[in-house]
Amino acid sequence: MNLNEAEIGTDYVITSIDTGGDEEIESFLFSLGCYSGESITVVDRKKNLVVSIKDARYNIDPYLASSIQVELSADSGERSKDVMNAG
Repeated sequence: MNLNEAEIGTDYVITSIDTGGDEEIESFLFSLGCYSGESITVVDRKKNLVVSIKDARYNIDPYLASSIQVELSADSGERSKDVMNAG
């Protein structure tokens, strides 16, 4: 799934960056710490997405967010189980 489909407050791991070969965008995302294997969380979503990467927050537009492919973090799944078991 791409980052636009991510749920707010859930931890994800970046699986790939697909910019269609646009090296400038790939370089920009890399400079933010946004690369395969890195954790990312959507903090807020309005017109743009506010994301947390490496203890910093960035405002990313939907076009850029569509380039970032993610999967649910293993840690997120464990926290969800803990919450369910606590209730």
